[in-house]
Amino acid sequence: MAVSLKKGQKIDLRKSSGETLRNVMIGLGWDPVEPPKKGGLLGLFAAKPPEIDCDASVLLCKNGKLENTADVVYYNNLRHASGAVQHMGDNLTGGGDGDDEQVKVDLERVPADYDRIVFVVSIYQAVQRNQHFGMIRNAFIRIVDSDNHTEMCRFDLTENYDNMTAMVFGELYRKDGGWKFNAIGQGTTDASLAQIVKRYQQ
Repeated sequence: MAVSLKKGQKIDLRKSSGETLRNVMIGLGWDPVEPPKKGGLLGLFAAKPPEIDCDASVLLCKNGKLENTADVVYYNNLRHASGAVQHMGDNLTGGGDGDDEQVKVDLERVPADYDRIVFVVSIYQAVQRNQHFGMIRNAFIRIVDSDNHTEMCRFDLTENYDNMTAMVFGELYRKDGGWKFNAIGQGTTDASLAQIVKRYQQ
């Protein structure tokens, strides 16, 4: 049974047998908030939820910092040069059940000098469209053991993120020869992926 994490909680990425996980799938999901329904005849023509284009990105860091923009995996760079991280593609609306975007990580192929893999989600053209994470519900990040398709852990983001235009969902990091996951859930007002990248370059 998957472990349900709380904000700030950390967990070892190990199988029930104690072995370190090798291949994981990171699933990220979200839904637009439903608009309030109107009574009477107007209720038949209730507005649809706004289409919010959330983009998941992955930052591969050395010594906790992003040293090269080539280490950012996102919709325009779906595969890291090492082959260890692969983004499975962009979902433009957040519609449908389950994961909206997925990232595959081969932990054994991550070069030794990378110690953090950060998963962030930003809203495309958030400022221009006047959109923010307060307009998002059911946001989550989960980790699946790709070898047997078992969900290992899940973190549901339940705080109020009004006016936040980007979100650090969580991170994988090296510890004592293995990998751990940290449930972060930190909202930011970064208006673009470029601004998030600068945050991790400092």
